[in-house]
Amino acid sequence: GDTVSVHYIGTLPDGTEFDASRPRGSTLDFEVGAGRMIPGFDAAVVGMAVGDVKTVTLAPDDAYGAVDPEAIQEVPLEDLPEGVAVGSQLQTGTGQVVEVVELLETSALVDFNHPLAGETLIFEIEMVAIQPAG
Repeated sequence: GDTVSVHYIGTLPDGTEFDASRPRGSTLDFEVGAGRMIPGFDAAVVGMAVGDVKTVTLAPDDAYGAVDPEAIQEVPLEDLPEGVAVGSQLQTGTGQVVEVVELLETSALVDFNHPLAGETLIFEIEMVAIQPAG
């Protein structure tokens, strides 16, 4: 239940960086165990002290999960912005980023999986601050 502040760099196994906190100029702050973080990241900070740096490799099950074929859904073209193409990234009303994966005659197949679903993720995590619960 502690609130922690961390800096992190997220990379794929091939070294591609997909996210980092420092370029945004602020730490990532979250309550440990509150379920707001991917499970492996949440678990990785447990036991860390201020100043500790660790690198963890998370399998898809500990990150954004496996790719779910059921999350690729057919959406009528009339419900999508004009000019969408294969590869177009759209944002849903809830802020989720989705991708058009195939255009059909009157509809499109849209992938609602998280963009990092099915990926192994590597995080370098630096503990910056810990605020004890309560």
